[in-house]
Amino acid sequence: MDINQSLALLAGLSPAQFMRRYWQKKPFLVRQAIPGFKPLLSRAALCRLAASESVESRLIIHQGKGWCMKQGPFSARSLPPLSQKGWTLLVQGVDLHDAGVHTLLQQFRFAPDARLDDLMISFATTGGGVGPHLDSYDVFLLQASGRRRWKIGRQKDRTLQPDVPLKILQNFKPEAEFLLEAGDMLYLPPGYAHDGIAEAVIGSNGKAADCMTYSIGFRVPERNDLAAQLLHRLAEFSEDEAQTASDRAGRRTHLYRDPDQPATATPAALPAGLTAFARQAVLDLLKEPLALGCALGECITEPKPSVLFEEPLQAWNHAAAKAGKTGIHLDTRTRMMYDSDHLFVNGESYRAKGADASFMRRLADQRNLSARELRKASSSAMALLGDWHDAGWLRQERPGTTT
Repeated sequence: MDINQSLALLAGLSPAQFMRRYWQKKPFLVRQAIPGFKPLLSRAALCRLAASESVESRLIIHQGKGWCMKQGPFSARSLPPLSQKGWTLLVQGVDLHDAGVHTLLQQFRFAPDARLDDLMISFATTGGGVGPHLDSYDVFLLQASGRRRWKIGRQKDRTLQPDVPLKILQNFKPEAEFLLEAGDMLYLPPGYAHDGIAEAVIGSNGKAADCMTYSIGFRVPERNDLAAQLLHRLAEFSEDEAQTASDRAGRRTHLYRDPDQPATATPAALPAGLTAFARQAVLDLLKEPLALGCALGECITEPKPSVLFEEPLQAWNHAAAKAGKTGIHLDTRTRMMYDSDHLFVNGESYRAKGADASFMRRLADQRNLSARELRKASSSAMALLGDWHDAGWLRQERPGTTT
């Protein structure tokens, strides 16, 4: 992606200009970000996804008696009738299950993949919404069909409504209001309160148009949670190294010892020596210069628990790949990133240098390689790609096609 090229998606701004002026700073409204946009999934297809055990979905109903939220999966019969007002179906991670939605999500890769999360689709009947709330992450709200009225504001009072299954603001005070129609998009930085309500509209066919909103959301690691994950992975690295050292020495190492511990009249008190040992253990985990970056890359690319990869229907065609007769592309569920020393794929790390590193980084950035590009892979890189193919992490095009 040319980050200095103006995009209709960003109202004529380049990605570089948008990130500098608006990212995590202030809201940004784009009329006809994608002119003539049509939903990539029908309502029926969305409902089929919501019925799957492997897809995260929620049903939110707002009626006079209050709010109700249910977790999916949902059979078609378990959803309220379309004639009932005030309900919303949320289907998370649709980009993992639909190639067209995955392609749409790629238009937002002017932000790092480490931050880009997923695309959620919201279907709502008239009056449907999830209430005024705050998100801790950046979000692009793309109206796919129908109309939704958004009210937004910088909310100081973050008191939530009591006894409600959703985090709904009790005293929401909007500062601006926008009516979004198909193709319009609203960007909101973290912490901007917002409330979107579906409005009735008759389509060109004379029938009521479905209100569908596509939410492109971004990951926001929480510091303590990320620290816990990193320490866990660093401890695993250290344990492997310690085991290797123990095997060489023929004895166990890194065990706490206290030969000078005197008798104590206060046995419940933590020994100062043990506290110092624990502190040094944590500091030692950070001594290896590459370990932290490796652990971070593995954490960030770890697929969500619900993600399952399917084995390919056909075996890896090494001969066709080496002869430049077939290209490859990453599976929509694969998360692939890199740093200066490693490749990271779906929670695993690989050391990479030289031509192979450049080759693999191109795959990570493009998410595909043409037959001509693939032909340049070394034997070791080709073998690794074959392993990823067999794991379902990437797909091989039929011989003679290009990506």
